[in-house]
Amino acid sequence: MNKALFTGFTLLVWLSTASVRAEADPQERAEHMPTAPYLLAGAPTFDMTIGQFREKYNAINPKLQIAEYRATDSRGDKSNLTRAASKINENLYSSTALEQGTGKIKTLQITWLPVPGPEEKAARDKALAYMIALTRFFEPTLTQEQSQKRLDDLLSKGKGSRYYAQAEGALRYVVADNGEKGLTFAIEPVKLALNGG
Repeated sequence: MNKALFTGFTLLVWLSTASVRAEADPQERAEHMPTAPYLLAGAPTFDMTIGQFREKYNAINPKLQIAEYRATDSRGDKSNLTRAASKINENLYSSTALEQGTGKIKTLQITWLPVPGPEEKAARDKALAYMIALTRFFEPTLTQEQSQKRLDDLLSKGKGSRYYAQAEGALRYVVADNGEKGLTFAIEPVKLALNGG
């Protein structure tokens, strides 16, 4: 597994146990990290497999393609999820966690690993383009400008935060800003309560 993919997988696992308790001190936070929502029993899935997602996503984003996802080594993972990642380039990739048995998507993530130097702005712009494309895939009624504004708002609110989540209707957006170690943007389904139930 190459370094970028390994770092990305590490962030995916880390997100699985990220703390939402911003008030806790760092040592306490490390010792009392609650489970990420998509790992909870009965957490919802998107009604599609990763193969179905790729086919539809690539068809509408010919300039922002995502290659086939490959299962990652998850020894010691007791979450009963299948984790997979797709390398986009040396510092950008997508990762996912799939429900075992159905293969349906629990979370979809884009992670950017900063590359200091003259290429950093172009690399960041490409990462943001993928994040916007992912947003528009799940919210196709948003214009490019609205998607850009939503992403800017989420990244601003999540800046410097190890875990920031915001629900928008049936979707949960997650930002994990680890500074020089990388930025992860995720979209997950939210279980909606039924009226009268």
